[in-house]
Amino acid sequence: MNKCVFLDRDGVINEERGTYTFKIDDFKIISGVREALTILHQNGYLLIVVTNQAGITRGLFTEQDMQKCHDYMMGETGHLIDKIYYSSYYPDFSNSLLRKPESLMFEKAMAKFNIDPGKSWMAGNSKRDLIPAVKLGIRTIFIGEKAPDTKTDFVVKDLLEASEKIISH
Repeated sequence: MNKCVFLDRDGVINEERGTYTFKIDDFKIISGVREALTILHQNGYLLIVVTNQAGITRGLFTEQDMQKCHDYMMGETGHLIDKIYYSSYYPDFSNSLLRKPESLMFEKAMAKFNIDPGKSWMAGNSKRDLIPAVKLGIRTIFIGEKAPDTKTDFVVKDLLEASEKIISH
């Protein structure tokens, strides 16, 4: 079975703006991200992004807008990300088990890539990123200043520090 690092997008790979990021001009890769992804990739981890993109359902941007940002992200990070899963659902319009804090994006990835949750990690910057990982037995790393009020294995300042924790455990 494979080991994986699941990654939230906004606030982990690109700067969190506090609003939707759907234009390349606003899509700023956080310093050290490419290096972190390289370290994880070289240590045998699959790299899978799991991201909520409710702005699509809310009509704020299109799937094509999001895809342009994802194409840009892939180029800027050396095409090291193996797969991007996203949920466009928004609770006011529709419910879905894909939307974090539900776990279907993770489960789909685990089935497709034969991922062992016991050897895998989730790096996220919100409580809703960590909840599905905990549910599935995936270790968690919170990226930010203050840990959320949910279980997390480590709290770090950025993905580069997270990558160092992951390979040392």
